[in-house]
Amino acid sequence: VQRLEESGGGSVQAGGSLKLSCTASQGAYSTYCMAWFRQVPGKKREGVARIYVNVRSTYYADSVKGRFTISQNNAANTLYLQMNNLKQEDTGMYYCASVDLRCDDVADLENVELWGQGTQVTVSP
Repeated sequence: VQRLEESGGGSVQAGGSLKLSCTASQGAYSTYCMAWFRQVPGKKREGVARIYVNVRSTYYADSVKGRFTISQNNAANTLYLQMNNLKQEDTGMYYCASVDLRCDDVADLENVELWGQGTQVTVSP
């Protein structure tokens, strides 16, 4: 069974940092594009960042540019999201996903092949 598993979430004060990891089972790590999304209860899931797996081009939502960095270790089938200068509005469940089309569209929700279970990030004042 192909699976994505996130880790690294937790509680942090505003201004702090967290690094999320997403480990993929055999065959689950996309050869095209990997992404991070987040969701707050009652709101639509939103794209946070994406990376073209082979060329390593990256894309970010405006709300996280300059604060978050997406990266990968292809050999380890692992995706990362370094989050710095966290704000209360960054609170949410963070999901990694493999994407099969339109990698440069951070907001796109339709072309996700596989979702992880999510890891909670809570930022307090």
